[in-house]
Amino acid sequence: MVKRLTKSIIDAAKYTGDGRSPCFIWDTEIESFGVRVYPSGKKSFLVDYYHQGRKRRYTIGKYGHITLHQARELAREKLFSVQKGIDPLFERERDRGAETVSEFCQIYIERHAKQKKKSWRKDESYIRRFVLPKWGSRKLNSITGRDVSNLHIEIGERSPIAANRLLQQLSKMFNLAKRWQVVDQAWPNPASGIDKYREVKRDRWLDEGELSRLMVSIQEEQSPYVKAAFILYLLTGVRKSELLNARWDDVSFRRKELCLRETKNGNSHHVPLSGPAIEILKQLPRDAENAYILPGLRAGRPLVNLDKAWFRVRSRAGLTDVRLHDLRRTMASWMVQGGASLHLVGSLLNHRSLKTTEVYARLSNKSLRDVVDTHAERMLKMTSLRIINGG
Repeated sequence: MVKRLTKSIIDAAKYTGDGRSPCFIWDTEIESFGVRVYPSGKKSFLVDYYHQGRKRRYTIGKYGHITLHQARELAREKLFSVQKGIDPLFERERDRGAETVSEFCQIYIERHAKQKKKSWRKDESYIRRFVLPKWGSRKLNSITGRDVSNLHIEIGERSPIAANRLLQQLSKMFNLAKRWQVVDQAWPNPASGIDKYREVKRDRWLDEGELSRLMVSIQEEQSPYVKAAFILYLLTGVRKSELLNARWDDVSFRRKELCLRETKNGNSHHVPLSGPAIEILKQLPRDAENAYILPGLRAGRPLVNLDKAWFRVRSRAGLTDVRLHDLRRTMASWMVQGGASLHLVGSLLNHRSLKTTEVYARLSNKSLRDVVDTHAERMLKMTSLRIINGG
């Protein structure tokens, strides 16, 4: 019998079949929407429809897991999709084979991040810390704009900059998923249209008194490599990863320069070395089994994890708000204060936007070396300290 389905009708429905096949109770409000009753007595909602001349049956869900009202709304939604030429059953079957977020993240790291980005480990860290705990087991195409917005807000309450960087990374990942046909081309990127947090550019750098305290604290470190790392940051302005990955065959004592073969900008960069920087390198003990200037504890590997040492150094100096990257900013600030042009400083720091202009291409190595020599002399004179052995 055809009836308008109600909860009482469904609750009272009994199986009336042959013991092998289910029986059905159909609704009068929505055509082809009904309840399937199994020989076991269990019931589920379904909707029948035709797609490209073929009869299709879509199971909406088990009665008890969803309500009649929810099932009726879903039936309307599926039938509306059919009118637009979409086959709901095909969509479901395709989605069941789609990658989980965890699986796609691995594809992204191997296929894109490791191949295209020097900073791929940061992408990997963001995925491990923020993405997988929330969405790891979910299907990629189930992620919505609300999911991304909620995660962005959650992280932004602690670290707005980290939240913004993750949002950028997710947007790139979702675009690649569409390009690689992991998800349907019509799937909207759930990371688009979300407002980023306002970022205030950090301008922390050390003045003369702070630098003097910092140099005293650096001398208290036991490892000559750790001490050399911190002081070389101040003398050269190179990035942390660039210095830690530098090898002895990248150093030319004759030309007084350090060749960084792989930089954040993706190009090689020749860094002029001041006299004090040369002296530091000459004083460093060499490990015959390790090619890195700053060798680590693991055989053949560079020094890693300077964070603990840096926290000790800055704490002793009373500079707990200073980050390691601020040493690079300090070098640039001192150089500008000493009269160096922004063009020269930008070239020394290998800033992409400055490097692409014609005027910077004409800067001579002598001009760059004069700047680093003047900076090193001024810095050491102000702090009244020797380089490695302390003062």
